[in-house]
Amino acid sequence: MGSRIRVIVRAGALGAVIGAGHAAYNARIVRAPREGPARCRETVSILLPLRDEAARVTPALRSLLAQRGLDDAEILVLDDCSTDGTAAVVRRVAGADPRVTLLTGAEPPPGMLGKPHACHQLARRARGSVLVCVDADVVLAPDAVAAAVSLLREAGLDAVSPFPRQRAEGPAARLVQPLLQWSWLVLLPLRLAETSPRPSLAAANGQFFVIDAAVLRRCGGFAAVAGEVLDDIALMRAVKRAGGRGVVADGSRVAECHMYPTWAQLRDGYTKSLWSATGSAPAALAIAGLFFVVWVLPAAAALCGSRAGLLGYAAGVAGRVVAARRTGGRVWPDSLAHPVSVLALAGLIGRSWRARYAGRLVWKGRPLPRRGAA
Repeated sequence: MGSRIRVIVRAGALGAVIGAGHAAYNARIVRAPREGPARCRETVSILLPLRDEAARVTPALRSLLAQRGLDDAEILVLDDCSTDGTAAVVRRVAGADPRVTLLTGAEPPPGMLGKPHACHQLARRARGSVLVCVDADVVLAPDAVAAAVSLLREAGLDAVSPFPRQRAEGPAARLVQPLLQWSWLVLLPLRLAETSPRPSLAAANGQFFVIDAAVLRRCGGFAAVAGEVLDDIALMRAVKRAGGRGVVADGSRVAECHMYPTWAQLRDGYTKSLWSATGSAPAALAIAGLFFVVWVLPAAAALCGSRAGLLGYAAGVAGRVVAARRTGGRVWPDSLAHPVSVLALAGLIGRSWRARYAGRLVWKGRPLPRRGAA
């Protein structure tokens, strides 16, 4: 091994050690909705946008109907031009429950993407002082909404995104899905992110997103993020620009999400969004390069007998273990494959950018713009 490579391996190993330490610190201080009974006395609007979700909306809707500790709650469901009978499933599951209102959505106008347009329509009908956005693939614990609203108020936040536990099944999902929680635990300074207006410190997950209704109006509502593929992160940035405070939280004890049941769905889902997550093609290359140096190269060097590489590999595994234990993920043997996970993610980033430049980005049957804000 050449001297230059040894220096790079040592630098990468140091980065992995720092990342693992930062993950351990964040795991201790990350906010989380408390488990067990909670009480919410203000009016809450739960928003559930649906497009072709007949096959999986039932568990999500049943979990919303089972919410407790809410003195005044409404469940607004929007059927976003589905073609698979989603509305009929909602009617069957909801029955005559007066809390549920089923809305028929309209096609988004030019320049507005499907999900933010659906949420925009829901928010316009909401009467709550707090809005809780939930995706169709999320199942909430009975006290999840009340606990999340309590966290919002008690921590003095304007928006909070409790990150659900990601249910990963199959080799591909087990490789890639855990990187969602791992990434913000390793890279995001959580306490600074609560108060800083810097867009780079915004993190969120639209699967479960809680926001003060007045703050949502002040920051322009979902119309302000109309063209954003990652509308959840864009909305958190808008909250920050409006002077609000918001942060991602650990919601793994009160929410679960089965995001992508198959490899094809996972591949297409990440292809749709990773170009936006990385900001620009040069930034994507820089991110992929940094990840390779910090979490892949040391493992490769360890195979060649490098002690620094072995330390770096062990630190990368330790960071994954910390993230998995904190967020309810599978620890072993998945954490041992962390370098392979990072390589898989890099491949998906490349695929996303190729699809963007080729104009082949499609989601839920609707084409996505070739160019747009990141």
